Amino acid sequence: MRLHLAALLLATSLLATACGSDDRGAPSTPGKPDKVTVGVIPILDVAPIYLGLERGFFRQHNIDLQLKQAEGGAAIVPAVVTGDYQFGFSNTVSLLLAQSETLPIKAVANGVNSTGEEGDDFAGLFVRADSPIRSPKDLEGKKVATNTLQNVVDTSVRASVRKDGGDESKVDFTVLPFPEQPAALQRGQVDAIFVVEPFQQAALAQGARKIASSYVDVADNLCVALYFTSEDMLSRNPDLVRRFTDAMKESLSYANKNPGEAREIIGTYTKIDPAVIARVTLPKWPAEIDRPSVEKLARLAKQDKTLTNPVDVNALLP
Repeated sequence: MRLHLAALLLATSLLATACGSDDRGAPSTPGKPDKVTVGVIPILDVAPIYLGLERGFFRQHNIDLQLKQAEGGAAIVPAVVTGDYQFGFSNTVSLLLAQSETLPIKAVANGVNSTGEEGDDFAGLFVRADSPIRSPKDLEGKKVATNTLQNVVDTSVRASVRKDGGDESKVDFTVLPFPEQPAALQRGQVDAIFVVEPFQQAALAQGARKIASSYVDVADNLCVALYFTSEDMLSRNPDLVRRFTDAMKESLSYANKNPGEAREIIGTYTKIDPAVIARVTLPKWPAEIDRPSVEKLARLAKQDKTLTNPVDVNALLP
C-alpha cells in the first residue's frame, strides 16, 4: 500500500506538471449544470448517491452527476487526485493512510456507518459452525481473511480481538476478495472471515457462525467510509464542492429515512439477487460525519502500525 501511495505521489506530481493549464475543476459556467464524475464501488453502501441521483437532488444543486464504478479505493483515490473523477468513495482508514502519506485529498461528506447493533450489523466476523473458535481472542495464531490489508476491515477485526482480551498482533491476515471468502471458510482455507453484505448472507446461508460485529466493537456509529475530493478541486471550485456536499447530505438523509427505497435501488446498480437484497441488513447513512469515530480509527490504525506517519484528522475532515 505504501509503495502504491509513493508511486501515486510521483505520478500525480508529473501529471500536475504536464497539465498545468488543465481546466478540470475550474469555476462553473453560469447557467449550465456542472458535469461531475464520482468514483463508487458497486456495493449497497453507496445506495444513497444512486437514490439522490434518481430523486433529482443533484440536479437541484445544478450538478449533472455521472457515477463510475470501480473495483475499490485503490483505483478511485488516484483518479480523484489526478482529476479524472471530481469526487470518490473510499473507506475511512484508507483515506487516513492517504492523508498521512500527504496525498492531497479532503473528505467532503459522510459515506456509510455501522448500525451500532451487536449481532445485527451489515458486516461481521465469522467462523465455521463446527469451529472451536468461540470468540475473537481465539483468533490468536489463526488465519483471518480480509478484502485488503491496511483498511477498515483489519483495523476493526484487531479491535474485536483486543476488546475480547486477545493479542491482536498475533492474528494472521490473508487477502481474499469478499465474494471468495464464504467458500474459502467452508473449505478450511482460513479460520475466519470478515464480510460485508451481501456476502454476509452467503456466509450465513452456508451455516457460518458470527463471533463479532467488529465495526460495532470500534464505535457505535462507526464512520466506515467517506466521500472525498482533491485539494486542487477544493481550491479551484469551492462552490461546486459545497453544492455536492449539500446534495450528498440530502441523499444520505433521504436514504436513512426511506430504507425501502434504498433497498430497492440497490438492484439497479449491482448484480445482487433480489431475494438476497430483501434479506440484507442495511447500514446507517447519517448526513453528518461522526468525527469521534474517525478519530478512534486513526488511533487504532496508529496503534496497529497501519499508520506509521502522523495523521491530521482535522486536515482530512471538512
